[in-house]
Parts: sequence; structure tokens; C-alpha cells
Amino acid sequence: MSRQEPTVRGPEISIDADWDRQYVGGEWRRVEERERIEVENPATREHITEVPAASVEDVDDAYEAATAAQVDWAETPPQERARIVRRVGELMEEHEAAIREILAIEGGSTVPKQDIEFGGTVTLVYDTAQFPFRVSGRHADSKVPGKENMVRREPAGVVGVITPWNVPLKLAMRAAGPAIAVGNGVVLKPPAETPISGGLLLARLFELAGLPDGVLNVVPGHGSTAGDRVAAHPDSDVIAFTGSTQAGRLVGENAIDHFAFPALELGGNNAHVVLEDADLDTAVDAGVFGSFWNQGQVCISINRHLVHESIYDEYVERLAERAADLTVGDPRDEDSIVGPIINESQRDQIMTFIEETAEQGATIETGGENDGLFVEPTVLSGVENSMSAACNEHFGPVAPVIPFSSDEEAVELANGTAYGLAGSVHSADRGRARDVGDQIDVGMMHINDQPIHVEPHMPFGGVKDSGVGRYNGDWIIDELTTTKWTSVQREERGYPF
Repeated sequence: MSRQEPTVRGPEISIDADWDRQYVGGEWRRVEERERIEVENPATREHITEVPAASVEDVDDAYEAATAAQVDWAETPPQERARIVRRVGELMEEHEAAIREILAIEGGSTVPKQDIEFGGTVTLVYDTAQFPFRVSGRHADSKVPGKENMVRREPAGVVGVITPWNVPLKLAMRAAGPAIAVGNGVVLKPPAETPISGGLLLARLFELAGLPDGVLNVVPGHGSTAGDRVAAHPDSDVIAFTGSTQAGRLVGENAIDHFAFPALELGGNNAHVVLEDADLDTAVDAGVFGSFWNQGQVCISINRHLVHESIYDEYVERLAERAADLTVGDPRDEDSIVGPIINESQRDQIMTFIEETAEQGATIETGGENDGLFVEPTVLSGVENSMSAACNEHFGPVAPVIPFSSDEEAVELANGTAYGLAGSVHSADRGRARDVGDQIDVGMMHINDQPIHVEPHMPFGGVKDSGVGRYNGDWIIDELTTTKWTSVQREERGYPF
């Protein structure tokens, strides 16, 4: 395979490029007769581009291309697969300014959001470049004389990837990158709101890196058409989905119907527990970041602040002061911390949760208003677990604060949800914090920190209604490969008849 980068065939890496395409079988297809999905800047509502909404037939074409390309790709030496993935990381660094601009304009990402999403994705890609050499098996003796047992991991085949709009680049890459690295073909259905950063940009990066045609295919479209077909396609062997629990149930049902493995990372209702001996400065710092990064539009954000009654008033006061000082504005302004909500329906849902919680008896300490798609950072006191902003995954810049009187009550409140994704506990006594954290039913727990924390070599995922499976490291390698046992009889074996 040539190590030279191919001639430029698709869009340049720029927000102003012509992204009105699908990427199937190594071709950038405009598909004129398809419905167009308009992509807008959520901060200004200005038109960015439009993309063709993939039909069932388009998805079928993508699976056909992925299935055909995957056989040779799986046999490609690991050093070549590693080189291509590593080159994607290098290309990202070379085009950092353009990629950051895409994140800001298409997804409403402020500079702090760009820092974490871009930097985290680059780190993830370089870690993923090691995966071709980390797929390993084992050798074992047999109970039968003269026989040996070998177990190896092989690529699953074709991986369908369906991703959300909130951290589009990172969440698409964490599924598609590892799938490609270990030898699979991929069909990626990016979100309709962010089809560039969530899909077409990946196609361009992998194309420039020299990935063979057909290994990665990107089909923007609606969830009810393209998404359903990706999940239900009989040629998919794994379905990697990130999104709401409601949608995830449907995706999981479609995947299981044809025995594809469902890797589902779903919703959360994450508790930030502050015990009475906690360092308040540290707990509030963590609480501000964990609630308001990316406008709270992240599954691992703090959904509820659980604070001991003895420090409750002071915590609320400090949190509200800090929230009121956050700069709300266009992500292209470097001073902006809180950007726009992605669209009107999300904004309306957030505002409904705030209004209902106030009607149920909570107090709006700061915020509670919106200007277009910009929702003010909002702190609510006097909240109970059953109130709207607390019992629902609000997915916005909202911080409900709930008091508790004992460690046991804090655990009960934290577990009083169908979700089990992430959480955090603050205490001057780290052992005590660990004891409390160990009793909270989540897949990820952070002591004296907040739950928006990801490391590429650590397992990412939840329990209960927060999903099935784990991303990152050896955990995602296991989910994207299958186990094959081969026994070899080296000596003549005797049989009973």
C-alpha cells in the first residue's frame, strides 16, 4: 500500500468548504435528488451548509462498500493500520485552527469546550494508533494429551456508528477510530445538527491519511431513516451508539434483532456529592465546571448537586455567584464561557424544566432566563429529587442543589434515579469519600473532582439505564473484536469408538 497521501478529492478542512456530500466507497457523492438537511450556526442561526439526507438505499450502499473493503483491511499489517490512524492525529494538529473553527461555528463550542474536545480527540487518536498491536489472544494447555489451545481476537466485521451532536468530533472518533484500527469496516451516521464535525470531517481526515476506499463510510441523515437502517442492517456486527436512553433502547432492539453487539452509551443523571468536611473552594470550583462546561450539554455533566445541610446555604451562595459571573456569548468570542444551546427544541425543554422546578417550590438563585438559544447559567435551591430539573436529565446549564443530612441519605438520593453513568464525591477524608462513592451505582466515580473527566485508557460507560458496554482502551478492543478458539491435536488421539 502506498505511503503517499492521495490526491485531494473531497472538501478541504474548512468550515467554508463544500460539505454537501456523502462519503461512500471512497467517493464524495452529492446525490442531488436527496432531501437536504440545513446546518446552522446555533449562535447566530446563520446558514452554514446543507447535506444530503441519506436514504435506506444510501445506507445499504455504505454497508456494501464497508463489507467489501473490510476483508483486505483486516489482513493489512498492523503497522500500516497504526500508521494511518497516527497520521489522522498529525493531520488534526496541522489543521487545528480550522477544526476549532468548525467546532465553534457548527456546534456552538466555546474555547474551553474546544480545548477539551480537540485536545482529547488528538490524545485519543494517538492512543488508538497502538490498538493494532494490542489485539492479543492466549495459549493454553489442554486436558487432552497432545493437544494445545489457542485463543485469538479477530475484527468483528462491520461496525455501525451513530453519534450525537454535543461532543461530535470526540464521540465519533472514539468509536470509528478504534473500529478501524483493529481491522473493521465502518458505517458512520453523524448527527443532523453537526454532520461536519461529527462525520464528514472524519472522512476527510482518514482519506488524507491514506485509508483504503470503503473502510470508512459516512452517511448524514435523519435518525428515523438513516439511523434506523444503520442499526438494523443485517451486515452490521457491532452497533456503537451514543445518545438518549429512549433512542438507545430502540437502537439496541434493532441491533439484537440481527445479533449485532450493542455498545450503548446513554443518558445520565449525575450527582455531585459534597460532604460537610469538604473543601468548599474545591467543591464549588468543580461544581461550576461540571455543570456549565458546554452549556451542560454532556451526558457526564453534573445534573444534581447534593450538599450537606450544614454547608448548604454557603455552597448555594458561592455557586450562584460564580454562575452569574460566567460570560455568555458567541463561541467565536474568546471570552465566552457559555455558548448557545444546539437548537430550539433543546432550549425549550431546558426552560420547561427550570419553570416547572420553580413552580414545584424551588428558588431560582440566579439565571432562569434565555435570549434566543442562549440560556443563562441557572442555580436552583430548595430542590428535591422529585422536581423536574432533578429527576430528568436536563442537559442544560442548570444546577439544582439538594440538601442531605447524612452520608446514608446522600447515597440514597444519588441512587434515586434510573441512570448510573458517573458521579463525584468531595470530602477532606478521601477514605470516607471512597466509601460513599463505592455505594453509588455508577460506572465512573471521581473523588474530590467532578464527573466531566475522560482518559483514553480508562473504561467509559455506565450501569442501569445509562447503557451497555465500555469505550476506550482494552474494553473497546474487546467489543470491536470477536473471540476465536482454535485447538490443534499434535499427537494421535484415542477415541472411545
